[in-house]
Amino acid sequence: MTYAAPVAQLRFALDAVAGLPGLYGKAAFPDFTADLTDAILEEGGKFAGEVLAPLNRIGDTDGARLENGVVRLPKGFAEAYGQFVEGGWNGVTGATEFGGQGLPHTLGLALQEFWQSANIAFGLCPILSQGAIEALTAHGTQEQKKTYLPKLISGAWTGTMNLTEPQAGSDVGALKTKAVKSADGTYKITGTKIFITWGDHEAAENIIHLVLARLPDAPPGTRGISLFLVPKFLVKADGTLGARNDLRCVGLEHKLGIHGSPTAVMTYGDNGGAAGFLIGQENKGMAAMFTMMNAARLNVGVQGVAIAERAFQQAFAFARERRQGKPFGLQHEPADMVQIVAHPDVRRMLWTMKALTEAGRAICLSTAMAIDEARHGETPAARATAKAREELFTPIAKAWSTDAGVEAASLGVQVHGGMGFIEETGAAQHYRDARILPIYEGTNGIQAIDLIGRKLALENGEAVRRHLNDVRETATVCEREPALASIGKELTRASRVADSATAWLQERMRSGVNDALAGATPYLKMMGLVTGAQLLAKGALVAQERLARGDADKAFLTTRIAVAQFFAEQLLPQAEALLGPVTRGAAGPFALGVDSMAI
Repeated sequence: MTYAAPVAQLRFALDAVAGLPGLYGKAAFPDFTADLTDAILEEGGKFAGEVLAPLNRIGDTDGARLENGVVRLPKGFAEAYGQFVEGGWNGVTGATEFGGQGLPHTLGLALQEFWQSANIAFGLCPILSQGAIEALTAHGTQEQKKTYLPKLISGAWTGTMNLTEPQAGSDVGALKTKAVKSADGTYKITGTKIFITWGDHEAAENIIHLVLARLPDAPPGTRGISLFLVPKFLVKADGTLGARNDLRCVGLEHKLGIHGSPTAVMTYGDNGGAAGFLIGQENKGMAAMFTMMNAARLNVGVQGVAIAERAFQQAFAFARERRQGKPFGLQHEPADMVQIVAHPDVRRMLWTMKALTEAGRAICLSTAMAIDEARHGETPAARATAKAREELFTPIAKAWSTDAGVEAASLGVQVHGGMGFIEETGAAQHYRDARILPIYEGTNGIQAIDLIGRKLALENGEAVRRHLNDVRETATVCEREPALASIGKELTRASRVADSATAWLQERMRSGVNDALAGATPYLKMMGLVTGAQLLAKGALVAQERLARGDADKAFLTTRIAVAQFFAEQLLPQAEALLGPVTRGAAGPFALGVDSMAI
């Protein structure tokens, strides 16, 4: 199955929903224009479709492998990565000071969708490098930035995050990797890390590991965590590569999906300790870690969108070719069997996949736009408002979009019927690849806890109130448009439910935290539905305006309205049904003791 980058849909979402034109010509991006955006999206789409997509199936069937201590990538991956670097794709958003192109984060995120749709196992590599870039930019010394950022931004070197350990899982405070300070100011790192995405490979000349570790006298828990830069090869004063560091990959995980991505078990210090360099301050590694994690969370959200898009494209193509059955209530000869896309339930599944994809895309791009505005807004107040929006949206973007990706991939298998369960069609790969996404970079349950535990309290609750006010305003405008009235009506109803759920959770976070936590996941789903519907409605309003002006691309604009309407009428009503699960408290999950669950 080939992949065609949805350039037009991305362009529309960037302009009509995220508001990318607001960055054209701004002080932070003086050379950024609409023409440049068009050129980058067109060329990025071609690279994804022509270079990365053909390797997707190879990556799944061949997989990465460890041979005599060397990690081998699937055929074609290293060469494709070389083309990726040569094309400058890794440095689109990198700081110009260190050789990057200095373009908006929002544009970079749109490109990420292309890489992840075309080949999600390949696309994981630049995501991890981006996390390392973000952490070094925010917390590294000037010398560290000068030494490592140019190579990371260009892609000549890649980056990883080494957080997880066998006994710790998501509880990073339980990690045991040790760091002991040496006389020269470096640190000796010893320990084992698991689930290290692209932890070792042959595509880049060096790999920069960012490793969480604990000093001998560190406080317990997360208060005693430090972050260290541990390169595969040490870097000399002149920037050239020196000796191999004391670290190695001792195994690759055998996974449900993303087989082309080498997920490594890394050991540090088998021969006395790997040389590490402190990032930030001792025992203050959590701040740097969250810088990496927040970048990764949004990128993983985009992976959910990307896999949904890829699954939709394949299911739609199959549904237009596969002939089976007859129109309900009619009898025909076998030769009169219809394309399955004609069947109402197949049509429902395809529209659901499409609506989930476009809603997730809108949420993720809007979150990225908030990041750009938080960094480059014209006033402190504008930057603060954008930062609060970024923080509120990030757990929704990560969790809702990845759940949507799994749902869309599962529906893609269903559209194929029995053939979807057969590996040769490729539909099953998308489902297998997607399943890790709700687990990655803080499970979706953790995202839900973050949403109600931290984000609802932002600015004394003002951040979420501001967002829900925006939802109501969009609903009101839609209700004034006859063609969009049903969208407005459903959005108004859902906003009232979200108001009630939000107020209940804010109160229970003060008076009964377990009651609130029990409703966290259904609340995040509710907010994802409401936010996705609102952003699609914004796009529908723009599409309706363009149609009224006589825009020539009538079919494209009509589809944008239809997607928003389907989402509002068919998916958004779930928000009302979620009010009960959000507000019923912990009595259900804790009604009986643990042992009773086995009976």
